[in-house]
Amino acid sequence: MERVGAARELVLGYVHALNAIDEAMKVAIPSLERLGDVLDLVRSRRIISRSGHVGTYSYTVHGTRCRFVSDDGTGVDVDFAADGSEVFDFWRLRWYGLSLPEPLDVTDQDPSAVRSLRPLLDEVRPGWFSVAN
Repeated sequence: MERVGAARELVLGYVHALNAIDEAMKVAIPSLERLGDVLDLVRSRRIISRSGHVGTYSYTVHGTRCRFVSDDGTGVDVDFAADGSEVFDFWRLRWYGLSLPEPLDVTDQDPSAVRSLRPLLDEVRPGWFSVAN
């Protein structure tokens, strides 16, 4: 049960960090409707480049994903589905947890702990999650 509690805290922290990034991006780029639109902005080369800084975050866009790193070194790596929604897997949660000021690693050895959070998450394909509506 302890691992499930730690996994729950990890996922909640990740989602909170993702929401903070979304807000920072919308402040910096008012035309941004949702975080997934970053891909289109980068591909159009009109608004932002593949890497840079927005607020207290640096970002790097690779294909259909984006990695954000805050000034304190906490990293959030997120993929975007075809519809632009944010999706993440165990690796992204683990990477986030290990980048925290007090590292937390729960997903590597027990992915079922993350799967147990179905009320918070939707498993959109095996091992890939989005925040539940």
